Amino acid sequence: MRQLMIFFVLTPFFLWSQSNFEKGEQLFHAKKNKEAEVVFEENLKHHPNDIKTLERLADISAKEKQWEKTASYYKKLKQLKPTEADYFYKYGGCLGMRALEVNKLKAFGMVDDMKSSFEKAIDLNPKHLPARWALIELYLQLPGILGGSESKALKYSNELAKLSPVDGYLSKGRIEEYFKRYDLAEKNYLKAHEIGNSKVTFQKLYNLYLNKLKESKKAHELKRKFDSK
Repeated sequence: MRQLMIFFVLTPFFLWSQSNFEKGEQLFHAKKNKEAEVVFEENLKHHPNDIKTLERLADISAKEKQWEKTASYYKKLKQLKPTEADYFYKYGGCLGMRALEVNKLKAFGMVDDMKSSFEKAIDLNPKHLPARWALIELYLQLPGILGGSESKALKYSNELAKLSPVDGYLSKGRIEEYFKRYDLAEKNYLKAHEIGNSKVTFQKLYNLYLNKLKESKKAHELKRKFDSK
């Protein structure tokens, strides 16, 4: 009898929660982010550890480029589900975007947390490509005194090459382009495009020709061939 009473007491609560989340989902997919956020935040008050609600709130705040807020959601998500590699990767990514908005001193204070988050994502998922890309970019952008290193960037580029030849060549091209070794960048982007022949590989090579090598003829010929495929 007592179990039956509990069932009748809790059933309306669970139904409310489910319908409230569904309402938020409808608003989210209708791109009514502000309205959806209000609904999801209300749902979170009743279910503070609900993973789906936290993910949706993170999605909304990321779209609004509220990186500090987004990071707080992913921080909680990785605590709730510490085996999910993407939560650590996205948390590190939010810190990276936030670092672009604050002064250099505060940004440098986030570096260790970024590194450890991306590295944890790789530990949890050894095939995680985006985390390796993030570490490559981090080691390229950081000053040497704070750990910036071409050799460390190359280490993750080599790991990418083993997992995905296209990403391997693209990342090596990115490193060469960063250091203005444009001829070597071209060779790597060409190899990536030969294998992948995708919008991404095309865009990297096209931008290099047009903006760095100033070879508009090559750029237009590449575009003509890509558009005609």
